[in-house]
Amino acid sequence: MKDNKYRDRNNNVDMKFTGGRRNMSPVVKPKNFRKTLRRLWSYFGAERKTLIMIFIFILIDSAIVLIGPYLIGSAVNAMTESTGEVDFNILSIIVIALLISYLTDAAISLFQGFAMASSSQRIVKTMRNNLFLKLQKLPMAFFDKNSHGDIMSRLSNDIDNVSSTISQSAIQLMSGIIAIIGSFIMMIILSPILTAASLITVPLVFLLTKSIAKRTGKLFKAQQKELGKLNGQIEETISGIYIVKAFNHEDKAVEEFNEINQRLCDVGLKAQVLSGFLMPIMNVINNIGFAAVAGVGGVLAVENMITIGVIASFLSYSRQFVRPLNNMANIFNTLQSAVAGAERVFEILDTPEETQDAQDPKGLNESMGHVQFNNVCFGYTKDVEILKNINFEAKPGESIALVGPTGAGKTTIVNLLSRFYDVTSGEIYIDGVDIRKYTRDSLRRTFGIVLQDTYLFSESIKDNIKYGNLDATDLEVISAAKMANAHEFIKRLPKGYETLLSESGSNLSQGQRQLLAIARAILTSPSLLILDEATSSVDTRTELRIQEAMLKLMYGRTSFIIAHRLSTIRDASKIMVIDDGQIIEMGNHAELINKKGKYYNMYFNQYNNCDEE
Repeated sequence: MKDNKYRDRNNNVDMKFTGGRRNMSPVVKPKNFRKTLRRLWSYFGAERKTLIMIFIFILIDSAIVLIGPYLIGSAVNAMTESTGEVDFNILSIIVIALLISYLTDAAISLFQGFAMASSSQRIVKTMRNNLFLKLQKLPMAFFDKNSHGDIMSRLSNDIDNVSSTISQSAIQLMSGIIAIIGSFIMMIILSPILTAASLITVPLVFLLTKSIAKRTGKLFKAQQKELGKLNGQIEETISGIYIVKAFNHEDKAVEEFNEINQRLCDVGLKAQVLSGFLMPIMNVINNIGFAAVAGVGGVLAVENMITIGVIASFLSYSRQFVRPLNNMANIFNTLQSAVAGAERVFEILDTPEETQDAQDPKGLNESMGHVQFNNVCFGYTKDVEILKNINFEAKPGESIALVGPTGAGKTTIVNLLSRFYDVTSGEIYIDGVDIRKYTRDSLRRTFGIVLQDTYLFSESIKDNIKYGNLDATDLEVISAAKMANAHEFIKRLPKGYETLLSESGSNLSQGQRQLLAIARAILTSPSLLILDEATSSVDTRTELRIQEAMLKLMYGRTSFIIAHRLSTIRDASKIMVIDDGQIIEMGNHAELINKKGKYYNMYFNQYNNCDEE
């Protein structure tokens, strides 16, 4: 529903990509899990000091936690000595020590959580900044081929998924590893025999985790993919809500949404249920291990080889040994989901950017507006050539009109001129220099562009006009609006130039939006103009106002005008008739009429149709 207008209207050979899910690009095969994890870890570099501090506190906290079971064993021994008397002095000291250790553990855990949450948010902020910056550097072809909703899903949902995993799992992972090592050492010190008995469940835990994680990894990747499709469908439907309602497609939109939502529900349910199996089964395995420890410990106690206190301490250490294993298995499951999101983010970060500027590029500060196309050929894909040997010259100050059927290649020509795409072969010159030798920034600052589908931001009218020149003063904004014949209707608005626009300026008429776009272009003070059917969607009265504003804008500037209403380009210096990617006729209006060719037929067909109306 939401066409990428500026690129595809002049290309009707399988090149009309929409912003919706139907024309999404193929999903790239996921990258290696370990490679993605290492790359994700590289983002922790800037948080090295914080992470070192957190790690030190984890060591302290782990030492405190390891003291607990030993103190519990000592307390049990104090109450079960062979004398039959309880040593209350020792018991009181142990209870106070336990209380202090638990309070200290709680305080350290709170600090760790705060520090890790802060660190994870900064890491995710960096990732989001990198991704958004990357989007600004990607070529137009990327946005043509990818759903806007899916791109937004990667920028929001996938990165949030990474954020939650980092903040929740990093501390558990580090403390879990230390707890496993520390508990294992204490278990061996207390009883090597009981240690051997408790380890019989470890292989089962490892095999179970590996088996489930392998399956859930694929499911979580599929879940993120379906979530991206759902976002694409939502964005497409909301953006085109007027069309949806106008064609009574509400039920169809709901049906499409339900279809994708059901797929997301199914794959999400499978992923969650399968990962949910892990903890109950782990608990069963752990209970088997505890039973083995209790049985062997009972035999050893009867043989007076260990005390009851040692068994109590060992069971506590055994729990501290097994619990992190359980948590780490669960963390690994969660990590699968985070890595799936990170892979989708890295796919964009790894997408080739626009080709770099040439070595020692030139800056195009003030162009004379002399444009030449020399044997230019171009295709959006290697197999389909859209433009074929385009040759023409636009002298400074000339107005060049491009006419022809839809899909002929008119918009493609101006896309190449502004370097949204680069030519396949041939050269384009501005002021005698190949445009590939200019910096893109300076080249595009030379142009003022007014499209048929004007895009306005959800800001004030003043800010939308200033988008053409952020340093412009209020007086310059008002002057530009007056030149564009927009000042009068702006003054009638409740807050004048401070009136806030809704999304895409939908609270203004099409003609008013076009006048604001012209004012925005005037404020850039461009050397070259691109006017892409700027009057095709308005009434005759508004068209006259827009034409008047356009004439002011075009005065003294080289202009390229794409138009279907041929009456609007009669005064153009040169009219080029484009058909099937080639210039089939060229000349001014009078010359082409006298030729009685394609332009002659197009013009009088429109003229006769207007008379009939």
